[in-house]
This record gives sequence, C-alpha cells and structure tokens, in this order.
Amino acid sequence: MTDRLQYGTTAKVFHWLIVALLFVQYPIGWLMPDLHRDMKPGVGMTLHISFGIVILALIVLRLVWRLTHPVAPESSLPPWQRVATEGVHWLLYALVLATTITGWLFASFRGWSISLFFMMPLPMLSADNPTAGKTIDGWHQAMEWSLLVVIGIHVAAALAHLFIYRDRIMQRMLPG
Repeated sequence: MTDRLQYGTTAKVFHWLIVALLFVQYPIGWLMPDLHRDMKPGVGMTLHISFGIVILALIVLRLVWRLTHPVAPESSLPPWQRVATEGVHWLLYALVLATTITGWLFASFRGWSISLFFMMPLPMLSADNPTAGKTIDGWHQAMEWSLLVVIGIHVAAALAHLFIYRDRIMQRMLPG
C-alpha cells in the first residue's frame, strides 16, 4: 500500500464532519443541567449521548480509513514537526474514543434507557452502579478537557502553518 501525498475526499469529510459535531457536542454538554441522583435523562442528555454515539462511529470509521489509506507526512516539515504532528493526531483519536466511550459508560452505569435521537434505543449496560458511574463521570470530564486542550494545540499549529510559516500544510485537509 502506497502512502498518498494528500488527504482524499473521504478523509476530509470524516475530519470536518467530526469537527462540526464537536462544535455541537461541547455546548450541549456544558449547557445541560447538572445531574443529580435518580434524575432521568432529558432532551439535552439524549441529544448529547446521540451526538456522542455518532462521533464514536465516525472516529472509528476515520481511524480505519486512515489505517487503510495512509497519507505520507509532509516532506518539507522538520523531523520534530513530523513526529509532533503524528503524535497529536494519534492523541486526538485516542481522546475522542476515550471521551465518547466514557460518556456511554457513564450513562450505562446510571441505568438509563436512551434512544438515538429519540428514534431507536441504544445498547446500554443494564446495571445501575452509582459508584462506578461517579468514577466514570470523572474520567469523562477529564477526557473532555484533555480533548479540548489537544484540539486547541492542533488548531494553533494549523493556524501557525497558515499564517506564520505559510507552507500550505493546512491545504492538505481543506475542502477542495
């Protein structure tokens, strides 16, 4: 399998669709009311979990796509930037996976029954386990903040390449 020099349309669609969904997901999560013992999920939680499941499916598909359709690192980058770029991208995959999975586990350990966008039930663990739920919720929140920090680093690097280095690195992932 030969590495490509540019990202294809499928990789770009996965990337920008996940970006758009995260722009929706974070505000929903932050604007939901605090959850208290014996609360049932409302509209906000159902939407938050539904978007999370969609993001989880897309990140798995994107990861499979990346593994089966590799893109060569930009040859003009210094070695330390190539390593940093690769590391940040794999960290983004890991954090999106960890964030979405811990969110699903949190809802499962609450014993909730959730539907995907109010249409079809989602598979949940049936056990109500408040202690595990509280622990998982802490992990979920830590993953949310970690993901946000790494996204910030990723965006800052992309903007540096666009406005400071002016090396067309960012054009590899822009539509078109």
